[in-house]
Amino acid sequence: MAFNDMSPVSRRSLLAGALAGAGLTVLGGVPARASARPRRPRVLIATNEPWGTYHVSPLLPEARRQGWEIVQLVPDRSGVKPGDPVPVTLLDEAGDADLLVVTGAGDWPAECAARLRGLPLAASSLAYQLPVEAPRAKEFRGRLRAITASSPAEAQVFDDYLGVRRPIEVVGTPQTDDLPRHAPEAGTVLVLTSVTRSSETGGSAPGTELLLGAAERLAAAGRHILVGLHPREDRSLWERYEISTVPSVQASARAEVAIGIPGTVFPVVAAVGVPLVGCTDPALQIPGYLLSVCSRTLTSADDAVAAVDGAEPVSRRVLYEAAGPVGGSARRLFKVWRKAAARAHAA
Repeated sequence: MAFNDMSPVSRRSLLAGALAGAGLTVLGGVPARASARPRRPRVLIATNEPWGTYHVSPLLPEARRQGWEIVQLVPDRSGVKPGDPVPVTLLDEAGDADLLVVTGAGDWPAECAARLRGLPLAASSLAYQLPVEAPRAKEFRGRLRAITASSPAEAQVFDDYLGVRRPIEVVGTPQTDDLPRHAPEAGTVLVLTSVTRSSETGGSAPGTELLLGAAERLAAAGRHILVGLHPREDRSLWERYEISTVPSVQASARAEVAIGIPGTVFPVVAAVGVPLVGCTDPALQIPGYLLSVCSRTLTSADDAVAAVDGAEPVSRRVLYEAAGPVGGSARRLFKVWRKAAARAHAA
């Protein structure tokens, strides 16, 4: 009997069996031929920072282990850096997929959700948001088959941001899946930068002047300054110091203390065991859980040396609230995504 001659129940049974046996072998709702080799599960991701692949890259190692294909949707290729390991595609060229994941409710994720209405939809927080409902969240939140966040505290913020008022699955932070061993070098302070200027990829955060001043005071006091650059930060601002050649989380293994503008990387650095000092410019809006991992905070560069000298690692309880379960996070995330896609295709 040809597939097109099957009853709806028979089709549904075939789809469910294929998904359960091979882990999402459906091509945009149409199963592969029985004789064809099942393809890898394919997930499209749309972020608030359209070209910000650095939020997706921590998922790649687990994707390779599990045989998943992760592809980030971009408006065009103007912001794609040569050699970026994260595969990207345009909306018009997206092709078949098993699931669309939005990491926020900004204009770009909302547009992708509207254009790809035929795909099952999930929301996963891969970068911090503010606990204020996003204007465009209402356009797609009724379609969400799964919502994940890294930690209990982030889940509360993501709930307010999406305006969903429903359970959010806590999966941990994928960046904690391969943490370096903390082996601090005497006198080394890691400076975690933010972004000085906004661009089409994303916005900036106030506080760079405060952080620059703090680094100057620390260097004058004899500390070795190691800079962990945000992927979009202006490198020229920090070239007087050693700029890490590895990602900030890996660089944190060398640091006695880290200081910076609180952001998504803070709970991950705390998980390494590094004490954190937060620079809190009055114009900054920072979720409370990011501040909670800071041993000290400062609003004046003159307080930097004392704050670094008094910084201590965060407690296990506070770390869990802010970072979630450490290790195995990407595996848990993919498990949620697989279930969300399987339920949709089996319906």
